[in-house]
Amino acid sequence: MLLTAIVPCYNEEEALHFFYEEMKKVMEKMQEVEFELLFVNDGSKDNTLQEIKKLADYDSRVKFVSFSRNFGKEAAIYAGLQYAGGDLVCIMDADLQDPPALLPDMYHAIVSEGYDSVATRRVSRKGEPPVRSFFARMFYRLINKISRTDIVDGARDYRLMNRGFVDALLELGEYNRFSKGLFGWVGFRTKWLEFENVERVAGETKWSFWKLFMYSIEGIVAFSTVPLSMASFFGVLMCGISALAIIFIIVRQILYGGSAFGWPSMVCIMIFLGGIQLLCIGVLGSYLSRTYLEVKRRPIYICKETNTIKHKEEQA
Repeated sequence: MLLTAIVPCYNEEEALHFFYEEMKKVMEKMQEVEFELLFVNDGSKDNTLQEIKKLADYDSRVKFVSFSRNFGKEAAIYAGLQYAGGDLVCIMDADLQDPPALLPDMYHAIVSEGYDSVATRRVSRKGEPPVRSFFARMFYRLINKISRTDIVDGARDYRLMNRGFVDALLELGEYNRFSKGLFGWVGFRTKWLEFENVERVAGETKWSFWKLFMYSIEGIVAFSTVPLSMASFFGVLMCGISALAIIFIIVRQILYGGSAFGWPSMVCIMIFLGGIQLLCIGVLGSYLSRTYLEVKRRPIYICKETNTIKHKEEQA
């Protein structure tokens, strides 16, 4: 049985050696499995590609796909799925925050217990800034309330899947991708493994707070239309409040006279309503922009060089 490990890489020059050494231990332990290490170089600006090529020269199990520029981790995952030829396919990070030591248990769950995929989640966020941890938990609570897709709190992209699960993911060729949601959307029988948070072995994280925030917006827009309903709700609510305010002012003017003055309060109300309108327009714009990107039908990534072939082409 062939197991392909997809490893998205962006400026991971310092971590690659440590990752490969850990994977060697796992590969030696799992003698019943043939391995393929598929590194996807996502337009790295350091010597990541050179280090991958060195590993490929040393070990024939190492394959690589290199992009023409940085397309993002979601594009790297999709490319890895397309090029993966394994009966089982695993997605994992090169910084060892996804412990390779879990692979034997994940493999056993699929082969012996009949699961279609084995996913992982962090049960702690040790070493992560408190503010980021707070907003991450709030995101998972929100997305699970407004979406029908189950996205587990602390879920990682670290996942082992059988060929049926992978082929189902490849059917979803959308440009705006949110893999955590796609994993849940395709369904199948999934087992969850929990582990304590592991800090990076080397290098620095590429995910700033702003990038994580935009990524969370991507997930909400991709798997829920509730924000559109909320925009309509705010519109109806503001119209109702405005109607009641007008009636109140008219009645007070009739009863007391001279009560229709109050420009400061009127300006505040106008600014508030203007803010609500801009918020609703922004929500509509988010959905419209993603529709615009989808209809252009641009490729999710562009491969500059590789030492392997796509699984689909191999089958053909």
